[in-house]
Amino acid sequence: MKSTSLEIIEILKKAGHEAYWAGGCVRDMVLGIKPKDFDIVTSAKPEQIEELLEHTIPVGKKFGVILAIKNGHAFEIATFRSDSGYSDGRRPDAVEFTNAKEDASRRDFTINGMFYDPTKDEIIDYVGGQVDMRDKLVRFIGDPETRIQEDHLRILRAVRFKNAFGFQYHPAAYQAIKKHVKLIENISKERIADELNKMIMSNRPG
Repeated sequence: MKSTSLEIIEILKKAGHEAYWAGGCVRDMVLGIKPKDFDIVTSAKPEQIEELLEHTIPVGKKFGVILAIKNGHAFEIATFRSDSGYSDGRRPDAVEFTNAKEDASRRDFTINGMFYDPTKDEIIDYVGGQVDMRDKLVRFIGDPETRIQEDHLRILRAVRFKNAFGFQYHPAAYQAIKKHVKLIENISKERIADELNKMIMSNRPG
């Protein structure tokens, strides 16, 4: 899977686009954990991704997300974007394609906001994720209350990451979670169940 994701990144780069691994796989590599999947971010627009890769599925094309199938593996490939408006507390009302720095700034936690260029063995970190990894902190990117208002499930995700990795909350993150904890009641039972299952299956289920 890892080698296939590298092939995709090389295809995108040869066509003149930026392309990196993003999110959880970068976090896990820094922690010394074997990633379960390799999400890819790129400057290529969805239509360009579809043109460059043989087997694609437009799972979230209006949000800039294309699913690519290669060598029997599935990869989410997302175009760099910024979001605006989260009226349902889950998905953005609109997206605008942008650059890597702005894409990183709209993500949830600093530890999930890093990119990695496997062709250069280089971490691209616009949000201070490496420092927070070193200090073992769960910190929201930007204003924590805004991040929670955008997607209420981030409350549970913060709890999961803190406990799974043995981290602590950044003080501002802790205050925002306490203040807005009731918002979790607006989240579907299925999404809550998914987070709870991940907690139970982690190394620190207690």
